[in-house]
Formats: sequence, C-alpha cells, structure tokens
Amino acid sequence: MDTRTGLPVVGMVGGGQLARMTHQAAISLGQSLRVLAAGEHDSAGLVAGEVVYGHHTDLEALRSFARGVDVLTFDHEHVPGEHLLTLAMEGFTVRPAPDALALAQDKLLMRETLAGMGFPGPPFAEVSEVDDVVEFAEKHSWPVVLKAARGGYDGRGVWVLDGVEQARGLVPELLDAGTPLLVEAKVAMRRELSALVARSPFGQGAAWPVVETVQSGGINTEVLAPAPGLTSRQVDEAQGIALRIAEEIGVTGVLAVELFETDGGLLVNELAMRPHNSGHWTMDGSATSQFEQHLRAVLDYPLGTTDLLSPTVMANVLGAPEPPAMRPDERLHHLFARFPDVRVHLYGKGERPGRKLGHVNVLGELTDSLRERARLAAHWLSHAEWLDGYSHH
Repeated sequence: MDTRTGLPVVGMVGGGQLARMTHQAAISLGQSLRVLAAGEHDSAGLVAGEVVYGHHTDLEALRSFARGVDVLTFDHEHVPGEHLLTLAMEGFTVRPAPDALALAQDKLLMRETLAGMGFPGPPFAEVSEVDDVVEFAEKHSWPVVLKAARGGYDGRGVWVLDGVEQARGLVPELLDAGTPLLVEAKVAMRRELSALVARSPFGQGAAWPVVETVQSGGINTEVLAPAPGLTSRQVDEAQGIALRIAEEIGVTGVLAVELFETDGGLLVNELAMRPHNSGHWTMDGSATSQFEQHLRAVLDYPLGTTDLLSPTVMANVLGAPEPPAMRPDERLHHLFARFPDVRVHLYGKGERPGRKLGHVNVLGELTDSLRERARLAAHWLSHAEWLDGYSHH
C-alpha cells in the first residue's frame, strides 16, 4: 500500500509501450504505476514516476520488485513460467496467474488446452521431426503453417510451408536450434478479428465491440472498430468465446482472443493476456480504455463500461526503412495542420525499420475516406511523406 495515497501499488513487468499507456491510465486512478524496465531508454521508463531497472528473466530482480508492490502484472509474455510459479508460491499476487499466462506463452499448450475444452481452432500437431510436418500435410494438404511454440510475435516465428522440400530444409534447422514447433492447417479465412475482454478476480467480465484487424507481413497495421458487417450472432459468438476462455482458464486482466472468420464459423488463432494492439482504439473510442480496464481488473475493482463512443480506425506508426531528416516534432506540426482531429499516441521509442513507434486513432463513420486519413497520418509520422502527394508548403 502506498503510504502517501492509501492506494494499492500495481507493478508492471516490462517497460514497453503497453506499460507506458497503462501508466497514463493509472494516473487518473491516483496511481503511479511502478515499472520493472530492462533499460533507462524503455518506452515506459521515460515517463513513469517509479521505475526499477532489472531483467524479466532474473528471478531475484523479479522477487525484489514484487516485494514493493501489491499486485504484479505484465506488458509482455516473456517472463519464464518457472519464475512466475516461484513468485506465486512465495505468496506474491500475480495477475494473470502463471497457469493462465502459460497459454499465452506456449502456443502448443494453448492449442491442446483449448481443443480439450471444445473451443474451435484449426487442426494442429506437435512437431518433433520433419516427418511430423509431412504426415500432417498429407492429411490436411499443403500449404501448412509452421509456428514456434514459444517466443514468436508480429509475424516472427511463423512460416508458411508450400511443400516437402521446404519443410525438409527448414524444420531440422529450427529443431537443431532448440525451437519448439507445432504445425497448423492453413485456414481459408475471410478476415481476422479480435475479441477483447476483461475479467476480474471476483469473476466479473466485460467485452468491447469485436474489431477487424488488418495485417501486413504478419504485423497488425490497422484496426476497424467495430468490425464492419458482423451480424449480431457473430458478435455474440466472438464475445462468448473470449469470455468463456477467460472464465475457464481463470484470466485476470485484459484478454485478447485473435480469431479467424471463415465460411464455417470462427476459429481461435492466438491469445494475449495483457493490453493488446487490437485494443489501442479504446483509448479514444470507448468509454473505458483497455489500459484502465486492465488496472481495474488486477486491482479487483468493478469493471468499467465498454460502450462504443464512436467508430474508430486505429493505424500503427511503423518505422521507415530510413529515419526521415524531418524531426518528429515538425512531423507532428504538419500532421495537426492538415488533420487536427487525428488522435496521436507516440511511444517515445527510437526509430528503426518496422518498429512500432506509436499509433493514431481517427473517430467517425468507418468510410474509405476515414481509413485513408488514418493511413496517411500514420505513414506521415513515420516517413515524413504524404502518400497522396499533398504538399504542406
């Protein structure tokens, strides 16, 4: 308990942009989020009032950090599971709990657990040798999707294999490097969706509108909230899947369930048990942002309403191949001069190719012109060039 405020202290492991935006939400709740950051230049480390430096793989650093907070939560899934179990057994409050978080850390465990519970997903198999992939493909047809069971994100750790020769070239190399693997059937999908929910230790659940996520090179570049054209039955199905997963595996905090929309219905793709890129639109388009909701949930406060304030397009600001000569503050100046209604959220990160530097939210009816405005704004902030040839001079 913080003796100055009389409020419990939340500690977040990881100093990235999710911790940075959680800190923003914490301020209005009377909190100063305590952050365990790997380095002084981490995104959250630049703004949070209470930053402790230490690595998430260092048990003693985790233990020391946990002693100073009332509840421990995370902005990524990379803390070793054995460390989390140790902390929980030593009496620290860890939310989400280690056994739930394990499903976001290990894709094979997630597939096995959700399949055992009857949740819909693509066919899959564990891979311990190249013949496992070949036999799976003979049953389900090429191409197939090979995944690293642990550690992959934003398109990393995912390979589409078109045939036997490609499998025999790649699989032994990955296994020899110690990468645990699974193989999945390649899904013929209409689009990708995300169902974002939250759950408290009390058992209260809340669901935001289901959104459409647009990917490029395995990276989410755009989110449409709410997903255009979904029927009420599809919305209920997606939210129901996410809320049931949260309940059955005991999630505390925000849970993002990535889904494939197919002709045969919805299939679960992956899980994330933290604020998620598909929920950044909630900072401006929802009555309660995912970051405030995550804090409410881990503190076991009643959850906030998830009503849609406005349809919203979110576009990620991704680093250019070469950092532009124009300074970021000058880019902001020109962006606001052209699009004063665009909501900008920058993460204070150094620029490098493809890196998530921030995002923009644009509110209004989900028209092609609104999507174009979000895309133009995001590209301008990273590249200092207008894709439509506009000149600010």
